[in-house]
Amino acid sequence: MYRAVTRNIEVTVKPRFISERSSPSNGYYFWAYTIDIRNGGRETVQLKTRHWRITDALGRRQEVKGPGVVGEEPLLKPGESFEYTSGVPLPTPSGFMVGSYGMVTAGGERFDIEIPAFSLDSPDNERTIN
Repeated sequence: MYRAVTRNIEVTVKPRFISERSSPSNGYYFWAYTIDIRNGGRETVQLKTRHWRITDALGRRQEVKGPGVVGEEPLLKPGESFEYTSGVPLPTPSGFMVGSYGMVTAGGERFDIEIPAFSLDSPDNERTIN
């Protein structure tokens, strides 16, 4: 599990390789990741945007920006949490992701919280050296 805390908001990530949705012989590897966002602060906040940087094993990077997560912009009161699962394909057997969520307080203050960098590793990532 990977974890980051920004302004008393904790983000944890649990990635897992999904072999049944992957096709290594075709250069297609798929991971699911479950994210839990927990508001440990004293003010209500809402997740408004996401920004991902996804890097494959060859160093190729793609950026994904957009509103909310999985079609939602969750509102988190103090002590509340929101969990969702999403997925990402890569053309290589490993890579990593890192990013941030754009948040807003009930009073209108905007700020970003960190999504910890996490590793995407498949069983095919093991290499034999001859």
